[in-house]
Amino acid sequence: MCRFRWIFALAALLLVAPGVRAASNSADVAHLHVQLVFPNRNLNVGIPADAGLYFKLEPGWHVYWKNAGDSGEPPRILWTLPAGVAANAIEFPAPQRLPLGPLMDFGYENEVLFPFTVQATTIAKAGPSLLHAKVNWLVCRDVCIPGKADLDQSVTVIARPPAVNSISAADQQLWQRLANRLPQPLPRGDTAVFQPVSTGFRLAVATGRRESHAEFFPEDEGILDNPAPQAVTSTANGLILDLKQDADLKAAPAQLTGVLELAGGRNYRITAMRAAIAANPPSGGASVGVAGMEGMSEAAPATASAFSFVQLLSTALFAFLGGLLLNLMPCVFPVLFLKGLALVQSGSEERHKLRMHGLMYTAGIVVSFWTLVALLLGLRAAGATLGWGFQFQSPVFLTLMASLLFFLGLSLAGQFEIGLTLTSAGGSLAAKQGYAGSFFTGVLAVVVATPCTAPFMGAAIGYALAQPAVVTFAVFTALALGLAMPYMALTLQPAWTRLLPRPGAWMDILKQAVSVPIFATVIWLAWVLAQAYGAELMAALLAIFLLLAIAGWFLGRWPARRPATVVAGLIVLVACAAGIVAPRELSSTAQLPPESPTPGRGAAWQPWSADALQRTLAAGQPAFVDFTAAWCLSCQANERVALDQPEVMRAFGERDVALFKADWTREDPAITQALAALGRSGVPVYALYAPGRSAPLLLPQVLTPGVVLDAIGKLPVADAAPGANSGSEQR
Repeated sequence: MCRFRWIFALAALLLVAPGVRAASNSADVAHLHVQLVFPNRNLNVGIPADAGLYFKLEPGWHVYWKNAGDSGEPPRILWTLPAGVAANAIEFPAPQRLPLGPLMDFGYENEVLFPFTVQATTIAKAGPSLLHAKVNWLVCRDVCIPGKADLDQSVTVIARPPAVNSISAADQQLWQRLANRLPQPLPRGDTAVFQPVSTGFRLAVATGRRESHAEFFPEDEGILDNPAPQAVTSTANGLILDLKQDADLKAAPAQLTGVLELAGGRNYRITAMRAAIAANPPSGGASVGVAGMEGMSEAAPATASAFSFVQLLSTALFAFLGGLLLNLMPCVFPVLFLKGLALVQSGSEERHKLRMHGLMYTAGIVVSFWTLVALLLGLRAAGATLGWGFQFQSPVFLTLMASLLFFLGLSLAGQFEIGLTLTSAGGSLAAKQGYAGSFFTGVLAVVVATPCTAPFMGAAIGYALAQPAVVTFAVFTALALGLAMPYMALTLQPAWTRLLPRPGAWMDILKQAVSVPIFATVIWLAWVLAQAYGAELMAALLAIFLLLAIAGWFLGRWPARRPATVVAGLIVLVACAAGIVAPRELSSTAQLPPESPTPGRGAAWQPWSADALQRTLAAGQPAFVDFTAAWCLSCQANERVALDQPEVMRAFGERDVALFKADWTREDPAITQALAALGRSGVPVYALYAPGRSAPLLLPQVLTPGVVLDAIGKLPVADAAPGANSGSEQR
């Protein structure tokens, strides 16, 4: 409810004009002309028709935006429509600031068009129809006058194609002149985040160029001190906007939603996530910043460099520990089996050769991490919005990776030899192949490990990707060394190799056994592909597997024969081509499966969106967000071990916690931006929001029912489940 409502009541008693009953689609009333605008007077079934509510105002008078500012009310329409005809809510163009004494309103002068759409469904009766709109508004200058009008619009419902247009030239001219004033989404690659400061909020916007002018219009009332000036500080790639908070605001919001006006009349809808530090950073760990927030901190510059150095050291330590723990993740198990087999085969080699194997394995991991980070930073610099593990959001990558591991599994199972042993080669060539094998085993370890964000890794990755390139590479080098350390330590300590068994016939059995986790990984990748892109792409993957099995049969039936090798190579090339073309063709039309309810005392998971989360918190209801992906094994394990347990779901229901699932299986810039605002760039992430809290509580990345129940127990007990009021009014 807006403030200063008593002003409107007094104005209504003194100046309100009687309601106007209009027999047409327009009315001339006190200080304005109001009109329904329908460029096309025909409604073709199933095709939304553009329409609008138009106001022409006398000089000095104004109507209001969706957030009227310090006083006022936006226009509303209450429809009476024929069966089968529906009208969407009106949309609001970018507003302007309207000072009124000590107050500041947000609205429109001169003229404004509020667009909306009308659509006829298959149950609508064909032929002429009458749409009736009861329009209410508040028009103000020095005083405010409520107004209303009943407007009728005649249309014709067209039931069958071809679509027929009945154009109103005057309405079409109004539409073409005014309908393009709606604020646009923030361009891809641009970002907006904010941070609470002592006087209010500091909004950082990155547009890729220096900005000199900005005004922010908040959608929510009671957030900003509307009359206060908004100081603009230009940056190399955007601006920083200082906003003064409302004097009655008790706690900073989780996000700022509204319209941002930049120089040249550019208006954008933005949802700036809060760039606050997580409420429970790892003990002893450094806080995590967000890209684009440089210069926003109010800390003294003299301490910034020292703090950053300490932060870098602690983050590198957590990255190293995360790399060590990553060896225990199920994503990496098949690769460790492969490396263990190679180590057993090379156990009789000289010590310096064992060390060289360790160095090459480490080099493969380090180079792979560097390559992935360079690619990620390069794509972000070019405007892409990506996070860690982004390659698993690509159907081409998933298809090719599953095919590669399937072909490798066939070789390990004994269908053909791919040259994994050193016994059939001689001298220096064998050594060269062995070192190359160690290097590319390290590469494979990194490729399959990236979707598993181990404990301690989330904060390190989020911090590193928000820093200059030198810092980013330093942190990821520490992560790579942690991943390589167990095998490297074994090769650097020759005494430990005495524990390894001597080569023998048992090695063939071990090699075949290693194919089991390889094929298990293939099944997992195929499941991820089916979850994200549907059964058609899964069928294409199985066809590629068939081609690879035929190629393997040629290699096994006629080993070391040139014709067989050529035929097998051609088949493999065809399979690779199919692995590139099929995902691109089939994934473009694939739809994600609908979300299914999760068992638990009335609680059900619903798809996450920033707007849905904000509405939930605004209604006084706590919320839990599961940032997850089908390709993240840690996510799947946490859901089954902790989140889906009956006692956990019961606790969610008792505290009336809204459950949101942010599914990052396929690329979603909104989820990527939300992760960045939490100081993370990969999944899993678990955020528990409570109304009135300045920041969400971030749970650990390895969950147990006790961890989740402890976090839920910190929420205030709900007195009653909030109700939902519904109405037929549209703003």
